[in-house]
Amino acid sequence: MSDYAKVEAEDVIIVGVKSDDMNEEDFQYRLEELAALTKTAGGKVAMTVTQNREKPDNATYIGKGKVEELKQLTEESSSDLIIFNDELSASQVRNLTKEMDVKIIDRTQLILDIFAKRAQSREGKLQVELAQLNYLLPRLRGQGHVLSRLGGGIGTRGPGETQLEIDQRHIRERMTEIRRQLEQVVAHRARYRERRKRNEAFQIALVGYTNAGKSTLLHQLSKAEILVEDQLFATLDPTTKRIKLPSGMNVLLTDTVGFIQQLPTTLVAAFRSTLEEVKEADLILHVVDAANPDFVNHEKTVSDLLRELDASTIPMLLVYNKRDQLTGDFFPAGDAPSALISAHDQADLDKLRTKIEASMEKEFAAYYIHIEAWEGKWLHRLMEETIQVERTFDETTEQYRVRGYASPNSAIYHELKQKSSGQQESTLGEGE
Repeated sequence: MSDYAKVEAEDVIIVGVKSDDMNEEDFQYRLEELAALTKTAGGKVAMTVTQNREKPDNATYIGKGKVEELKQLTEESSSDLIIFNDELSASQVRNLTKEMDVKIIDRTQLILDIFAKRAQSREGKLQVELAQLNYLLPRLRGQGHVLSRLGGGIGTRGPGETQLEIDQRHIRERMTEIRRQLEQVVAHRARYRERRKRNEAFQIALVGYTNAGKSTLLHQLSKAEILVEDQLFATLDPTTKRIKLPSGMNVLLTDTVGFIQQLPTTLVAAFRSTLEEVKEADLILHVVDAANPDFVNHEKTVSDLLRELDASTIPMLLVYNKRDQLTGDFFPAGDAPSALISAHDQADLDKLRTKIEASMEKEFAAYYIHIEAWEGKWLHRLMEETIQVERTFDETTEQYRVRGYASPNSAIYHELKQKSSGQQESTLGEGE
């Protein structure tokens, strides 16, 4: 039987502390999210243990009485794994493991485990291993007996698992080597992005909280074969597909890794090159699961991370997804341009394409130009590289009169500017 088959049957106890600075509703949402993460990793939540405290205990996260209660529960149940709802310090893990003869991991390690399971590309695997080693390094000292228990199942899979019991010097050397390899991958990705820019492709990035429906939306808009799962972190490696807008213009749409509250800092750093796709976008589609009761916090988490990535100034359209799962009225959290859709409804997808075009028009420059009847190549380019809103043929002059919008950053915009300079009626705006 494989490790993956064994992991599916792993019974898990999840533990959370509600501190005084957290309201009950937010605490419950985070516990539900931890349960969903556990399920995604292949575990089954057998029971949930919670405690109200002013703040988590420095030595054992939960109080001494709760430690005894938890010890009793593990002895009475078949659970051989406890997952804590916060990032534990090395000393907390060490102290808890002394008290209980079970494997103990925290929220960060669980997320790293899921990323390790999901990574497909060489870059993704390298990034996960780097994040795992970053997490492991400060926790190595005095953990020999703890690490020896991580013999399989949740919290141990992925490229980094063979590094668990080697010394700090080897880990640092491996991290240096991974960073060197990632630099090469990042340089390759940068060259690819430059080529896309030279090819005048308008780039749209899909961002959003994990499981908001980004991959489904990309699949529906492009009809591409992309992994679509109702699980957290179904997509790790960026996927780019070409889609056609109502005017006929072609744009590139890129799916990105899902964000999450308290995303481990090691992961934000490790996946920065993947998230560079977002920074290079001309427009961001921020996909929000409108049916999730905690959607406001999800939206804020993504917005905060975009700010951290210096991507908050890029034009954005909020896409509230899963309209079909709403049970009552829905009110957007802010005043930003938005669309309420179901990714499975064709009419909604058509409406979204129109909204995308409207968002682009705000950033584009308006043009009005005459094209000779024999200039078919020009007509084709205007159709595919600009938002063409009107095209008429004047039989007297045997010219097409074309009106539309072009990106001021595109090559065709500058060519239009040059072409229109010799035409009296032609106009070309400067954009906003």
